[in-house]
Amino acid sequence: MIPANLPIQRPPDARVLVIDPGGQIRSMLRSRFPMLLRPGDVVVANDAATLPASMFGVHKRSGRSVELRLAGSESVSPDDVKRFSAVVFGEGDYRTPTELRPSPPELRNGDALQLGPLTATVLQLLGHPRLVMIRFEGPSAHIWECLARYGRPIQYSHIPVPLAVWDTWTPIAGPPVAFEPPSAGFALDWRTIDTIRRLGVHFATITHAAGLSSMGDEELDARLPFDEPYRIPHSTARSIRLARMAGGRVIAIGTTVVRALEHSVSVHGSVCETIDRANNKIVPATDLHVVNAVLSGAHEPGTSHHKLLAAFMDQPTLLRMDQALQHHHYRAHEFGDSVFAEKSRNRESSQVTGSIWAATQRPRVLSVCQEARKHEATDFENHARSFTKV
Repeated sequence: MIPANLPIQRPPDARVLVIDPGGQIRSMLRSRFPMLLRPGDVVVANDAATLPASMFGVHKRSGRSVELRLAGSESVSPDDVKRFSAVVFGEGDYRTPTELRPSPPELRNGDALQLGPLTATVLQLLGHPRLVMIRFEGPSAHIWECLARYGRPIQYSHIPVPLAVWDTWTPIAGPPVAFEPPSAGFALDWRTIDTIRRLGVHFATITHAAGLSSMGDEELDARLPFDEPYRIPHSTARSIRLARMAGGRVIAIGTTVVRALEHSVSVHGSVCETIDRANNKIVPATDLHVVNAVLSGAHEPGTSHHKLLAAFMDQPTLLRMDQALQHHHYRAHEFGDSVFAEKSRNRESSQVTGSIWAATQRPRVLSVCQEARKHEATDFENHARSFTKV
């Protein structure tokens, strides 16, 4: 694979590597993604907008320059803007590869970081000299203003030009709670969503505070992903329930969606309306209970995203996937190409989604789904427009 080095969300030549349940692999243009769907499926995407979560400033006790990257929060409420976990770097910026960035000055409880007009107080170290819990000082309106004026999107050295915040927002971006973009959603636009719905496939969203993909330290990266808050609305939970009853598939757009939905099932016994924190890690041994397929970016072996993809297929298929991505020069990272992986027949869990009961009830349930979608469509479109107005 090669790094995608241009901040273009939907290049016309973007590709998707398709891995079907039998382990067959093929490549196609990503613009044809809707053709992989079937009537009765439900596509679930993450509607979190990306914060300008990188801020530069000074460690007041030492006088040294630092970069603060917000890494996690307690909730997906935009009003909760005081306390964050964060990773701190020394001098430099994104042009230096993350793993080569210098360490920050020694951080202690009570230290102040002056980030333009915004002050962050170190509350505690989180088991590593570079990872801290911080509290922004001042009223929420002041914090939001400073983030908007002085913050920048978190960026890595494979993108040579500075990112603008709108480069990191997916077309369906809503609440600003993600720290890096839920970039699988870059594949979507409103025309694609309209095509999906015309095919008899429902489209739904969750909000998940997507965290960092790298912190430049092997010990810290091994802890990824951190616990991340998410919200599943009632309409999405109902759409998933009806699709599963009708024998349709649950298609996740991105690894954050897989994590949230599988966490909901593990805690509540089903996907339900909830606000919670995903503390689960999807790894090769994970038994997936609700998600049938995922559209994700192309990721290198060893990353948490790659480990999650391994939960959808056996190891021989995973190896062939990696070889195909490498051989055909797929582009990696957030602006890269995609992988569509459907759960392998060899990895099917004991939970039967297409039971005899569901098959006999399919006509009735599909009718219920169609009626429900008539009412949900207007609500969703109004919701989307409210976040896309300038």
